[in-house]
Amino acid sequence: MSTHPAVIESSAASWTLPSRGKVGMISLIIAESAIFTIFIAAYIFYIGKSISGPSPHEILRIPIMTTICLLSSSLTMHWAVTALEKGKTSVFISFWLLTFALGAIFIGGTAREWHHLIVDQGFTIQTNLFGTTYYSLVGLHASHVTAGLIALFIVGAFGLAGKLKREHSERCEVIAMYWHFVDAVWVVVFTVVYIIGR
Repeated sequence: MSTHPAVIESSAASWTLPSRGKVGMISLIIAESAIFTIFIAAYIFYIGKSISGPSPHEILRIPIMTTICLLSSSLTMHWAVTALEKGKTSVFISFWLLTFALGAIFIGGTAREWHHLIVDQGFTIQTNLFGTTYYSLVGLHASHVTAGLIALFIVGAFGLAGKLKREHSERCEVIAMYWHFVDAVWVVVFTVVYIIGR
């Protein structure tokens, strides 16, 4: 039984190459996931193996509010991209900037936590194994959030300048993929550091 040539042509015409931006971002996320997996595994392996104190439960405060801010930013990011896809640029800008603000609050909270640990507690990356793995893992995540904030800032500036249109929604979606990844990673880091590790 042979397939009609018109059916073959129709199938070929409906298939298009996937977005290069999305493929590139998926590849980056896979690579970054491998790096985070190594850091998380190292943190778990060294839990409770520090010869000297302090231990996590003695000095770590659970960052509930900043965590809520970061996880909420995934929603505002989704709403922003959805708005741009519908051509609602003003709504997009509002939610995009709100996403930036929530991410900035998270980074500010991390900076405040580190200031408390280093200045008030004298707890540094050289204190013990816990200090080394804690600053390495949380710092790795914070650097990724910072990179995301830079991208959000640049796009936000273009939006405020009136340079963003509906046709740019796919590019913003690529940035959104990265942001959702960073948020998802924080769920794992938060669980390992502030719940299991304590």
